[in-house]
Amino acid sequence: MSSSAPHQTIGLTTISRTVASLAVGVVHTVERAVVGPTRIRTARGNAWEAICADRARADQRAALDQLVAELAAARVRDRQSVS
Repeated sequence: MSSSAPHQTIGLTTISRTVASLAVGVVHTVERAVVGPTRIRTARGNAWEAICADRARADQRAALDQLVAELAAARVRDRQSVS
């Protein structure tokens, strides 16, 4: 009786995953060495930064809306004073 064991081959995807995994490890190690362990980006930190960016955009949008409203009001006043 002949039993043939399945051959395990290393494919292109296996190599790509290995390289990606090593690259992530290197980036993590370099980040930890450069910025220090207390300043490493985390999911919670990323979420907070996204919330702050959303709030800043909302503030800018509100300021722009206010400016447009003021310009529109000034234009109406100018038209009424000319008539």
